[in-house]
Amino acid sequence: MSESEYLEAYDPRAFPAVAVTVDVVALTIIGGVLHVLLVERGEPPYAGRWALPGGFIRPGEDLDQAAARELAEETGMADRVHIEQLASYGAPDRDPRMRIVSVSYLAFAPDLPDPQAGSDAADAAWYGVDRLPKLAFDHEQILGHALERARSKLEYTPLATAFVGETFTISELRRVYEAVWGAPLHAPNFHRKILSVPGFVESTGETTESGGSRGGPRARLYRAGDARLLHPALLRPEREEEIR
Repeated sequence: MSESEYLEAYDPRAFPAVAVTVDVVALTIIGGVLHVLLVERGEPPYAGRWALPGGFIRPGEDLDQAAARELAEETGMADRVHIEQLASYGAPDRDPRMRIVSVSYLAFAPDLPDPQAGSDAADAAWYGVDRLPKLAFDHEQILGHALERARSKLEYTPLATAFVGETFTISELRRVYEAVWGAPLHAPNFHRKILSVPGFVESTGETTESGGSRGGPRARLYRAGDARLLHPALLRPEREEEIR
């Protein structure tokens, strides 16, 4: 049988139906606290419950396009967002409607605006990751994996620069690490470590216009460097204790 004959005779209905969705874990920092975007479901299943933004992929749409579209529909956000694929979830009973496999994405951006719920959501809001409502489906598991991915990536990649503007101070970068890791860091030690990592940040040659609310000296401004991996890595405080 030729390939064309095989494809002509092929019947996809001979196999159980499986749908594919995308779910997006969008993280930002508000008031020094790590927040995640949640939407209130406007229809069953789990109507009235909070969930990660997401939905079914459309015909002719690939996974990355679907994730970007869902994020834009729920929030109006399209620019300044770093987005990457996280993992896939396919437990047979994860959705009561049918067998649905979800491909999850992780998104980061600084100073994100108040979200606007899409057409299939009743509401959308930023929630501090330490004060979350009970989530629909298996979204608590997905969020847990996403937070661990984000915390780990801050150790060995320059991901923290995705949470700040094009130029930033070392103090602003430190506050990103403190928010994502959920732990205070020693400012002088952090400053020394950041500048010791080749290619992590580079000086702009400029300073802030003022020394801040306390009237101190003006701080130097930096931009992201060209490093893709950090060597040496910046370890979380608890991991440093494990190594000692």
